[in-house]
Amino acid sequence: MTLLDDRYTTPGVPQTVTTYLPAARQSTPDEITRRHKNRMGRADFLTVIVYFSVAVVLALFLADKGMTYFASPAKAITGLGIIAGLVGTDLLLVMLLLAARLPIVDRTFGHDKAIATHRKLGKPVFYLIIAHMGLLLIGYGLQSASNPIAEALTLLGSGNDMILAFVAMAAMTIVVVTSLVIVRRKLSYEFWYVVHLLSYVAVLAALPHQFSTGMLFAEGTWARPYWLALIILSLGSIVVFRFLVPIARSVRHRLVVSEVRLETPDVVTITVTGRDLHKLRARGGQFMNWRFWAPGLALKSNPFSFSAAPNGRSMRITVRDLGGQTHRLMTMRPGTPVTFEGPYGMLTEASRTTHSAVLIGSGIGITPIRALLEDPRFGAANITVILRGSTEENVYLWSEVYDLCVAKNVALRVLVGHRPRGVETWLSAEAFNRGDRLATLAPHIKDSDVFICGPTAWMDLVVKDAHRAGVPADRIHVERFEF
Repeated sequence: MTLLDDRYTTPGVPQTVTTYLPAARQSTPDEITRRHKNRMGRADFLTVIVYFSVAVVLALFLADKGMTYFASPAKAITGLGIIAGLVGTDLLLVMLLLAARLPIVDRTFGHDKAIATHRKLGKPVFYLIIAHMGLLLIGYGLQSASNPIAEALTLLGSGNDMILAFVAMAAMTIVVVTSLVIVRRKLSYEFWYVVHLLSYVAVLAALPHQFSTGMLFAEGTWARPYWLALIILSLGSIVVFRFLVPIARSVRHRLVVSEVRLETPDVVTITVTGRDLHKLRARGGQFMNWRFWAPGLALKSNPFSFSAAPNGRSMRITVRDLGGQTHRLMTMRPGTPVTFEGPYGMLTEASRTTHSAVLIGSGIGITPIRALLEDPRFGAANITVILRGSTEENVYLWSEVYDLCVAKNVALRVLVGHRPRGVETWLSAEAFNRGDRLATLAPHIKDSDVFICGPTAWMDLVVKDAHRAGVPADRIHVERFEF
């Protein structure tokens, strides 16, 4: 089948497509609406908890005679430093919870938004901790008639707990610097991941001085059990959901590679099987972090989306050769053991707000779109699929998507060709020159959920076009795999 720019299929007579999906009923409009309201209610509840935690921190400070710190200018500076440290520590623990893969967070916001919020909090938390240290040094210095440097040396000499506090500050500085976009793009994932383990070191190193030198955490105060409970909850969640749960699931389901099939010279489809896979409740559109225990692959896990809707007996991913580990996947042998984390993500039928949808994928980003379309819970009423590729070979899994669209009476657009030079657009040059936009390719888009997957810069352009077409932000669903 030859692809041309603007290849278009219209809903026709359903044809037989070979699938092995479990029987499942499509979601009704009422179910979609109810599910969306429940998810938004959870989102509001979790957001309120974050604000409430900050309010509790301030209330505990005031309850422990916090206003006495404002009896003089020097004490006021010290008091502000304490407040900055308390709020900064609270938000740091919130950051850790956002990255802990908590099921309620992933099912409410999605991994993409949780990690984006985690990154946004990074700088404010860092500034608060810097302010905490700086204001305390100034405040203590004013009270003892010494300069901040001399005060810092005095604190360093006061005991091991304060040395650990300065170590925590140094560790946090390294984490923040490596989180800057311009730096992160120059670092390998492995190096960045190891450095980010320092965030746990920072939290643990900062704890002793809070309880040994901070009068606010003294025995008999309300603050002491509150902070202990908050710290145990945060660090415990990381241990459970980042380490223990993935290990337990991997042991339980015993995944193993059952098939490795080349789709093109640079794209491979990998099928895995295991025990009781239906209990994972994985959905089309989700992804997992996969670790293949083969030479050159075992040291790193990679996030790959399902390229077929999980059917309870097998799972499938389709990966493009980008060099390094992905190149080694091309020659991996069946029988290779697999461990995993997940499934994660909200690029699924569960995130829908309406019964209409537009599914847009580019390059290897077509794979989760194909899996989402195949999900038996994903209805076919008023749905348009748009595939994008610079060349025909880049429209991966085209024939499978085509068959699914015909079987489910779904309209399909395929745009092939390079983008026009000097223009910010996600469209092919021919489509752009003709004046096409999302509003013309999918006339019902204003009243639809829009699911987008592809290269990050390309997705940003599609999102802008969706906003111009009048799609509300809560109906635009993307999944980014940036670290």
